[in-house]
Amino acid sequence: MNNEHSASAILERVRENGAEGDLIIDEGKTLSLRAQKGELEEHKVSSNLIFGLRVVKEHRVGTAYSEASNEDALNSMVNQALLNASFAKVEPDEKITDISGSLKTDDEILCPSDIVTVEEKIAFTLSMEKELLAKEKIKNVPYNGVSDSIVQRSVFTTSGLSANSKQRYCSATAHALMEHERKTVMEGSGRVSREFGELDYRTIVEETYCRCLGLLDGEAIPTKHYDVILDQEYQPALFSTFASMFSAQTAKDGVNPMRDKVGEIIADERLNISDSPHLIDGLGYTLFDAEGTKTETTSLIKDGYLQTLAHNSATAKHFGVKTTGHASRSPKSTLGINLHQLHISEGIDSESILYSGEYILITDLAGLHSGANPISGQFSFGASGYLMTDGVRVRPIRNITIAGNFYDMLKKVSAVGDQLFWNQGRTTVMPHIRFSDVAISGS
Repeated sequence: MNNEHSASAILERVRENGAEGDLIIDEGKTLSLRAQKGELEEHKVSSNLIFGLRVVKEHRVGTAYSEASNEDALNSMVNQALLNASFAKVEPDEKITDISGSLKTDDEILCPSDIVTVEEKIAFTLSMEKELLAKEKIKNVPYNGVSDSIVQRSVFTTSGLSANSKQRYCSATAHALMEHERKTVMEGSGRVSREFGELDYRTIVEETYCRCLGLLDGEAIPTKHYDVILDQEYQPALFSTFASMFSAQTAKDGVNPMRDKVGEIIADERLNISDSPHLIDGLGYTLFDAEGTKTETTSLIKDGYLQTLAHNSATAKHFGVKTTGHASRSPKSTLGINLHQLHISEGIDSESILYSGEYILITDLAGLHSGANPISGQFSFGASGYLMTDGVRVRPIRNITIAGNFYDMLKKVSAVGDQLFWNQGRTTVMPHIRFSDVAISGS
């Protein structure tokens, strides 16, 4: 029995028991490679298939999952979900969407055929480690890896929806340890693509080596307030850390400071932020959410004003608005909310303006989750980077702490660059933003 027939049988049993439901089927296959000291340390091919059922009966919600696809296991999953619902509290806002029809992604674009052999991928992995180890002062490459994954998701509902997505993700990363005169530093780099042939290990090697070499002699700088620009990895990471500010689920739970600020100014007027799930160059491309709702571009902040929060159908009903197509759910979890591809529009500031005068370029942040409080906006992170003047490195910086309030930082913007960049994982696209008057603790 294929997945579509299994889904039909599962949802028919749900209907026979007087309930409505939706079913997520996640399926994937991954090749993972890792090198260590010139040898292939890991060569693993893994696969997974998991069914996740959510039922709603008499306003009570139950979930269950199965990693087996035989009839008995799937029947047991249905029975468990119905039983769980019978003991659950009443959820007046949560129901199965009444969407019908079909949605399907384009395999040719999102899941291109693989023309690179496994042997070539192994050679790629070994060469990446070998060339890094051959670099001066590099002592070890403790973390490196190559992966090639095909991920499929299907959403079926008792209302007649069939939504299917299939995507390919290829990645290569390396982190190297550099040591010289009792000084050590470890930095890394990586690349992702939908086609393995587009990855270049030489670029990763050179970037990793240059990052290590650049920061090796870094020291703390005097404690004071500086203008700050974060690099292409850590500016998106900072926004991701506080992404719950856009979640209607956290607003419903009473832990989102933006709950009552829709329509108000919460950021500098130059900031325009949206969630853009249909940017095809991004690996966060999403045609439909976990409820099967077709996604669309959602304006979150326009000219500094908060436009909306991100909603699933349950939070939309709670707040009396329309869902924005941001439902998230794994086969094993309950309904939640996630952004797809955060997109900050380019500004008008050229590099000569963005990089003028003195500022700090942050290239590493430590403790992104443990050092942040998304409710208050407060954060304190260990950091590394460079003291810069007019776009030129003055000195490397290490052993400093950057601290402040993210929600206040959104209002303390002195420049927004006119060029966009993707983060390493190609899930976020934005320009560089120059934040003013940021507290740095150093020497």
